[in-house]
Amino acid sequence: QVQLVESGGGSVQAGGSLTLSCTVSGRAVSNRCMAWFRQAPGKEREGVASINSDGTTTYADSVKGRFTISKDTAVDTLYLQMTSLKPEDTAMYYCARSPWSQGCGNDVKRIGNWGQGTQVTVSS
Repeated sequence: QVQLVESGGGSVQAGGSLTLSCTVSGRAVSNRCMAWFRQAPGKEREGVASINSDGTTTYADSVKGRFTISKDTAVDTLYLQMTSLKPEDTAMYYCARSPWSQGCGNDVKRIGNWGQGTQVTVSS
């Protein structure tokens, strides 16, 4: 049974930084596409960043240059470093694991397992 547990969310002022972590139990992160999604109130869940099994990454245009996704396969943990945060980054952030090795960055239908979410709030 796969479990994904996020941590690291919180409240920051615009321009600040946060790093989210996601520990995965039951399955490794090394051989599957992993991703971060976010959902703001009243909006659909959207892909933020993904990392394929080969380490290649994709980012939503809105976060390119500000967010960095990475993984540590030794401890089965996924990270999202967020810098230069903006109020529009405010959302619940979800860790996600795909049954496939790539291509999970912007399609919720390609996700097999979700974390419970961690709230990120950015004030102006």
